[in-house]
Amino acid sequence: MLLPINQYGDRVLREVCAPVTDTTGLETLAQDMLETMYAAHGIGLAAPQIGRSIRMVVINVCPPDDEDAAEDGEELCTVNGEERPVRSIMPLIFINPEIEPYGKNELFTEGCLSVHNVRANVIRPDRVRAKLPQLDGSVLELDCGGLLARCLQHECDHLDGHLFVDRVSSAARITLKKKLQRLCDRRR
Repeated sequence: MLLPINQYGDRVLREVCAPVTDTTGLETLAQDMLETMYAAHGIGLAAPQIGRSIRMVVINVCPPDDEDAAEDGEELCTVNGEERPVRSIMPLIFINPEIEPYGKNELFTEGCLSVHNVRANVIRPDRVRAKLPQLDGSVLELDCGGLLARCLQHECDHLDGHLFVDRVSSAARITLKKKLQRLCDRRR
């Protein structure tokens, strides 16, 4: 089922989300979140973006409709101590993540399904170590770089009430101010 995506200015996007303590019904929610993310042409979606203030995220940096990407050179990551193709662990569905960004800072243009038609350069570390609890109680321990590291940082920011526009330079923030104000005005 497609879910409405909350937009910039919605209060839920600024809340620190509660830890998940009961996974009952979350498999259905996860599938609905994936369907919503794919329909919106996204690669990640956090629960507050669909109005749920819980620490849950879905990610697929290798969308199913992008089969050509597999031939472009497979990105690798370390999963529970074993090197694997990123594609082999997609989609990721996790709760209560613990992430540790590290490495050199890199500039990359980000967008967000909750900040419609706005893109901006954001500096983030290029690698992430993460513990990602799964709905079945298992835990993925992950070490990755590339788009997956970027997406993990972006989506986990949502769980703490942060948006990518909070992480842009001061000059970019001035440039974005009018666009962001228009987004808020449209909601009224």
